[in-house]
Amino acid sequence: MSEEYIEIELEEEPIELCKLLKVLDLVEGGGQAKNLIAEGYVGVNHEICTIKRKKLYSGDVLEFDGELFQLTLSEDATPVERPVVTTQPQVEKAPNETAQKPAKNKRKRTKKPKVDEKTGRRPISFG
Repeated sequence: MSEEYIEIELEEEPIELCKLLKVLDLVEGGGQAKNLIAEGYVGVNHEICTIKRKKLYSGDVLEFDGELFQLTLSEDATPVERPVVTTQPQVEKAPNETAQKPAKNKRKRTKKPKVDEKTGRRPISFG
């Protein structure tokens, strides 16, 4: 099975996935685009994507309705660096480190009644 790509030339990047579907006239509006993305009908880089505002860059592949779209950047556009997503392990603090920090003075609040006894309504505070 050979994959044929339809080339889409971007004038600026990144572009949000839902906006790209609208610009390409693959959907009637933004609401329809967001629904189709949320329901899993759209693929990005050969994986199902449910992130409505996913940022797409040149080199990404969009899959919709059985067609593949290859995103490229126009010659006069300046390329933007993709954000690098790295997962770093969380470093846990030792219990004795947190004990050395001085405790902040918390303001004590008096508990207000949730419902007024006479009217049965909640009190409103403007201050």
